[in-house]
Amino acid sequence: MAPTTPPVPLPRYLQLMWGVETGGRRGPKPGRTIQDIGAAAVAVADRDGLAGVSMKSVAAELGLTTMSLYRYVDSKDELYAVMLDTAYGRPDPGLTTRGSWRTRLERWARAIAAVRLEHPWTVTVPLGEPPATPNTARWTEAGLGSFTGTKLDAQQRFSSLLLIDGFVQQHIRQSLTLGFLGEGGQTLAGSDSYPENLYSVADPKEFPLLLAGAGEALADEAPDDDFFATELDFGIRTILDGIAVQVEAASR
Repeated sequence: MAPTTPPVPLPRYLQLMWGVETGGRRGPKPGRTIQDIGAAAVAVADRDGLAGVSMKSVAAELGLTTMSLYRYVDSKDELYAVMLDTAYGRPDPGLTTRGSWRTRLERWARAIAAVRLEHPWTVTVPLGEPPATPNTARWTEAGLGSFTGTKLDAQQRFSSLLLIDGFVQQHIRQSLTLGFLGEGGQTLAGSDSYPENLYSVADPKEFPLLLAGAGEALADEAPDDDFFATELDFGIRTILDGIAVQVEAASR
């Protein structure tokens, strides 16, 4: 029989978050919980942005020394995972239990969008892998529950959820970059400089379609100032239409 590879030990921060700690560390018993660490990191990020989050700043928020924080997390990447889980919180237990699959999935997408708008830094956190933390797992489970009653297989369900979740994240990130969302998640009117500049310098022969759109934007006397909401609605609706094709095909 070939030797089996021993299981990789579960990182301590995940043991703490899931309540399955298998062994303590030497030294005094920690006076804080992993949930305290997450709450402090979220407070720092909400106040100072993601750039303000460090082992030192989170420790200071709790009145701890920087070294004492290493009793809970071993790296900044682990700290990021903890703070994301805290920011997401638990989804509503009934989030995806009512209505059609489409109604359930749209409700899920808008709920996770609302959480990220409350903490816009969540879409800019650098992660090397999906965090295996309790609340992120609960959100994924709830999202997959949207497809209950359909004949989509497990891979199709995961792929569909990844598609709509990825759109929500990218749309928030793009809206922040383009100035249609503020750092606090508030919607902004943005600027007309892009169509104005483009329309004044680009050659209509080379860019006829692009300039047609720019011209319409400039001619609109009552532009839709809520770019974020308009494009969020369009994106979610379009993705749901595409998933509906897959759901229908799977039911045949």
